[in-house]
Amino acid sequence: MQKLRNRKGGFTLIELMIVVAIIGILAAIAIPNFLRFQLRAKTSEGKTNLAAIRTAEESYYSEYGDYISAQASPPAILFNKKVDFSHAIAGKGFDIIGWSPEGAVYFMYGVGIAGAPSAGSEFWATANADIDANGTFQAWSYRKGANVTNAITGMSLACAAVVAEQVAACDSTFGQSVF
Repeated sequence: MQKLRNRKGGFTLIELMIVVAIIGILAAIAIPNFLRFQLRAKTSEGKTNLAAIRTAEESYYSEYGDYISAQASPPAILFNKKVDFSHAIAGKGFDIIGWSPEGAVYFMYGVGIAGAPSAGSEFWATANADIDANGTFQAWSYRKGANVTNAITGMSLACAAVVAEQVAACDSTFGQSVF
């Protein structure tokens, strides 16, 4: 009778094929979940920065009594690539309220106001991006007030209806079915 520890040889072809099949099944499950997780993480940038814009606008409003509009910045976004954030005009918009994200961004940000052309009593902040590079832009918004429109200079996608005082997707598919 031959003992197992004295066996001289390696793995059989069947054993190796079973291991390869198991690894393939695990990869087929894990890779799509990993890609969805990456897209959700990129989306969180837009929501977090909209909340920061809201805080900057509210701080400015508490000191000066007006909200400030800001042209879309960066001026263009490159699908799922990060772009350096740039102020449209120094001394206006984001520069006045003192908001700027750290480093490059996936989203384009803008602020529209209701009231006078330079300042108003209500505002609408929007973030647009194509983080999954499928040619369809996703948009997130925050609205302060009931009378403000969503037209922001330079923004490619605007929101029709967003619940006031809440960062939300402009469309029910953004951040959900796309991922």
